[in-house]
Amino acid sequence: MTFREHFMNYHAEFEEIFDLTDEWNFSDDPCTLREFLGLTAEEEDIWISESDEALEQLLEKEREESQNRRD
Repeated sequence: MTFREHFMNYHAEFEEIFDLTDEWNFSDDPCTLREFLGLTAEEEDIWISESDEALEQLLEKEREESQNRRD
């Protein structure tokens, strides 16, 4: 499972993204960081163009909306 899947299922805290980014940086994995983390192109753009906090807020909003649809 990717970081995004773990985060959306409440199995990961947002801060884990930094450890996984380091892991990707030191790996030989041919995929992009976005693919490695499971982020969408929009999420990656927000992370790059805005901030870590902006990505965290977006993911939390998506997670909450997803949870509300399940309830």
